[in-house]
Amino acid sequence: MDSTLVNWEALDRLVLDFAKSENLIDDSASTISFPSSSPSSFSSSYQSRFIIRQIRRFLESGDIDSTLHLLRSHAPFILDDRRLLFRLQKQKFMELLRRGTDEARDSAIECIRTALAPCALDAYPEAYEEFKHILLAFIYDKDDQNSPVTEAWSERRRFEIAGLMSSILRAHLQAYDPVFSMTLRYLISIHKGFCIHQGISSPISDLTERLLLEERDPPAVPQESFYEAPPFDEVDIQALAHAVELTRQGAIDSLRFAKGDLFQAFQNELCRMKVDVSMLDELVREYCVYRGIVDSGLSLPSAGLKTLAEPLKVGQSEPGYCSSRNYSFEGDNTNNKHSDGENSVSNAHMNVSPEDSVDVNSIQGTDVELRYACESTSYYEDCSTSGSHQSGISKVLQRNRNYTIGERSKRKRWRGRQDEEDYKQDLNATATSTNLSRDKQGLEKHPSADINARDDKNEIVLGMKELVGRGMAAEVVEEVTALDPNFFMQNHVLLFQLKQVEFLKLVSSGDHTSALKVASSHLGPIASRDPSLLKPLKETLLALLRPNEDALGKGLPLHALSTSLQVAIGQKLGIEEPQLMKLMRATLHTHNEWFKLQMCKDRFESLLRIDSLKDVNAPLLSACSMSKSNADSCTHGSSQVTISSSTRVSEDGSSPTQESSRDVCDENAILKVMEFLALPRADAIHLLAQYNGNAETVIQQIFA
Repeated sequence: MDSTLVNWEALDRLVLDFAKSENLIDDSASTISFPSSSPSSFSSSYQSRFIIRQIRRFLESGDIDSTLHLLRSHAPFILDDRRLLFRLQKQKFMELLRRGTDEARDSAIECIRTALAPCALDAYPEAYEEFKHILLAFIYDKDDQNSPVTEAWSERRRFEIAGLMSSILRAHLQAYDPVFSMTLRYLISIHKGFCIHQGISSPISDLTERLLLEERDPPAVPQESFYEAPPFDEVDIQALAHAVELTRQGAIDSLRFAKGDLFQAFQNELCRMKVDVSMLDELVREYCVYRGIVDSGLSLPSAGLKTLAEPLKVGQSEPGYCSSRNYSFEGDNTNNKHSDGENSVSNAHMNVSPEDSVDVNSIQGTDVELRYACESTSYYEDCSTSGSHQSGISKVLQRNRNYTIGERSKRKRWRGRQDEEDYKQDLNATATSTNLSRDKQGLEKHPSADINARDDKNEIVLGMKELVGRGMAAEVVEEVTALDPNFFMQNHVLLFQLKQVEFLKLVSSGDHTSALKVASSHLGPIASRDPSLLKPLKETLLALLRPNEDALGKGLPLHALSTSLQVAIGQKLGIEEPQLMKLMRATLHTHNEWFKLQMCKDRFESLLRIDSLKDVNAPLLSACSMSKSNADSCTHGSSQVTISSSTRVSEDGSSPTQESSRDVCDENAILKVMEFLALPRADAIHLLAQYNGNAETVIQQIFA
């Protein structure tokens, strides 16, 4: 299996930027405080996108007067374009007639006299004929399917003009969707095209079909003055046409509208693609909760934060978990130490009542440990998904509540889309009540024990992820083994990678004796059982020759390892991997394969941050990351479309055999065949290879 590695930290940044740009989270909020959002905090880009959405809604509902009012206030240039103004006035006339009252008919006549007829005289050459034709709507009823104005009566016209206005406004106001949204559109589009081209089924079709819709907004029409634009580079025309599935003429028109700017034209076309916004938001929310970016919102204690007289101690009987939790913040004054010496904890003890407001920024996250206790022992008997993990979960909960209140306070609060309320009124009075109501609904929907189970397990996994990110490999191995003694028997590559971290950390600290002990006791035996790990073992041992370098910082991408461990442990605990992770793996894989077929690099991957999503710097982990055992443990449940791609890939994305085919083809010949035969790049190269790279011969043979 070709397992495409993903830079999850790069995806975190893209997703967080999307959530901020769409005002889906309270950026400065913690999980304890609930500050309100106000229109003044919105970015100008968000405001522009909101205005466009409002105009779209008005047009789709047939409210032309409200549309014109918004356009006069925010985009008067639209009304200066006589072509667009004529279309709006024509739609207003039809909407007035649609009401069916005498008063509305009189208003329609007035609309013709004062607005529609004068505009028809100079809108465009065909406008006056269209004006005379639409007058037939006076005598043909909207329900008459045989009338010559059936199309004018159709409500589909509302959506067409709404899409057209959205396309034009988006380009003029530079109100493009966030990068992540455009990236998903592009990757899914390529994924679908690749599967069709190769005649294979997609393993994520249930996601892609629902997320990326088939219809698109109408293209923005360039003004007449643009028709005399200088000819565009054929390379740009073909790149745009094949990137967003346009005809050659469609690509030329798009470039004309963008005044020759390829990347602006590309963004215009991507934003014409429609996505299911509610589904996209849910995918993002699920991913953010899984990654610890936002709080789940399901485990808020109904009675607030309380103090226990006695915190849990190691060695106590395993606690149960009930619907109400008690929380204790207590400084740990024991001599419990980690191998890196990190555990300086003050002897502070805080009591927090439900009425108190907590300034989470004043709490030092690394100095305060969040401890839990409960009143019954029935939780794991009722709710655990696997009896073999009950004891381990309990011990880890007791021993290692290291994902502190300080860490949790960094998470954002998910607020969702509240466009109408956000823009029309200040939410000082409503934000808190709205979200608390939502939390209450969530608590009513899910049994309290299930919520606690899911939240506890997710906190364990996030805690492990945090430890790996800090390089605390020895502690992670200890905690995972306490959780499940058999885990590393089934995931030996992860154990090898964690021991690599421990080895490099010891080398960096100058403790070569302990480092060699780790290598001989763990790395060597694991590599002897899995020969694919011998190469990374040798490269790891080279760190001994560079004692003055930061071996850990240069040798291992801890963020990649932490995510691999998070996925594997989550699967053991029954935590489903976010669908967005499966989607990104599969679409990035097909993106790689598609451009191998095209034998060129993607001109738009930097614009959409696709290059950063693929940039996994793993010098010592590369070999073991591609081993079958690691692929099985880290991509379980997210099968990918695979084509044999074991050959070396060159810088431009092509393999050696593909390079030999391309060598016989001149770039101009490729473009000529693509242009004349309207073929994809890969098919054009394939044909040229059969005729020694002669474009004229290929064209003659096709038309012969």
